[in-house]
Amino acid sequence: MAMNEESVLLTKEGISRLKAELEELETIRRPEVAQEIREAQELGPDQLDGQYEDAKNQQAFLEGRINEIERMLERAQVIDEKAAHKSKEVRVGSTVSVKRTKGGKSQKYLLVGPAEANPAEGRISYESPVGNALVGKKRGDKIRVKTPGGEIQMHITAIS
Repeated sequence: MAMNEESVLLTKEGISRLKAELEELETIRRPEVAQEIREAQELGPDQLDGQYEDAKNQQAFLEGRINEIERMLERAQVIDEKAAHKSKEVRVGSTVSVKRTKGGKSQKYLLVGPAEANPAEGRISYESPVGNALVGKKRGDKIRVKTPGGEIQMHITAIS
């Protein structure tokens, strides 16, 4: 998959999630924060400083996140999950089942772009050590991955 440095790889689901977050930030959170700033300005000078500072910080964070999401969506490149599911080798968008050589623990990963990675939900970035080791491999291949806890070995049991 040809990518330029600027593109952000996202699944269709990831794009939907970002659009929903953007919608909430712009239509709900932005007016709430503006209201908090107005209320803080109406307080006496003793209470004003802390509350006003908090509200302004929230506003800065909110606007930063809105900008970040807008930039990601502008540069979004949709991961072709259908092609990945038909592929015989691991690529971004593939769901990969692996089994650890030691202990025989099985795990399933969906390979995604860094913006969508959430290891707790089984979505790992193709840039992560495990994701990087999996890309281009086929069912039955063995991989070794250096992790902070030492080297782990696993073999690919399925790709879908």
